[in-house]
Amino acid sequence: MHPDDQIDQRLTPRPSASHSADGASTERVAGRHRAAGNPLRGVRAMLASTAARVALAAGVTCCLGAAALVTTRDDDAAPPPQVAEALADRALAAQDEAASRSLDRSPSPTPASPSPSPSPTASPTAKPSAIAKATKTKPTTPPRPKPVAGLSQAQMDNAKAIVDVGVDMEIPRQAMVIAVATAMQESTLLNYASGVLPESQQYPHQAIGWDHDSVGLFQQRPSSGWGTVRELMRPAYASRAFYEALLEVPGWQGMSLTMAAQAVQISAYPYAYAQHEEKAGTVVAALT
Repeated sequence: MHPDDQIDQRLTPRPSASHSADGASTERVAGRHRAAGNPLRGVRAMLASTAARVALAAGVTCCLGAAALVTTRDDDAAPPPQVAEALADRALAAQDEAASRSLDRSPSPTPASPSPSPSPTASPTAKPSAIAKATKTKPTTPPRPKPVAGLSQAQMDNAKAIVDVGVDMEIPRQAMVIAVATAMQESTLLNYASGVLPESQQYPHQAIGWDHDSVGLFQQRPSSGWGTVRELMRPAYASRAFYEALLEVPGWQGMSLTMAAQAVQISAYPYAYAQHEEKAGTVVAALT
């Protein structure tokens, strides 16, 4: 027959391009123009391939079933450590969340702060105006006495210093009148410094005299033991020194004003003090 006969081409097999018995390899080598082979051989190959696939699927199914059976049996027993740890963590998280929710819904009551104690400086019923006045009040100096008996303000202030010392010593009013009358005669109730003692001019003074070292309201001399220059320039100290000397004179209360003053001062003009008795009584009466 002619080799191009279609029957011969179908019945007469040609040798394959490769020695491989796999029909798939022949198809890969021949490509698009593969040679016609035995139809039964292709069917057998297809059946063999299908049987292999069925067997493979059956094997996989069997393996999965066995794994499921093992897992089911293992679940009946204790879970794996990783699973148990995860479950424990979830349980703790659930408890924390429940605790936090319960705290949010019912917060614990805060302790009440103690009420502040009332201020000791002001009572609860005190008015603001009264408190403001109490805080703004400052100690004030007593008003200066108004001059009497023709005295100046400075003379009246010095007379008050003499009387205040007598009141503090609790001596009789008669002694105060003697002291004021003596100061009127000795210094005209002015605080004198001495031109002979420059130190005396360093202290507050109202006039300067030149009668030896005599200083102050009573013209007392430091050289005679009455005190230091600084002490005698203070009206309060000079007045106390005069009172203490008067109280040491025996029977001074029964003496006339001029004799009692002379007993203390030992002046060259012992009768000069009497002229000031009435005025000194008026001043003392105004200051006591």
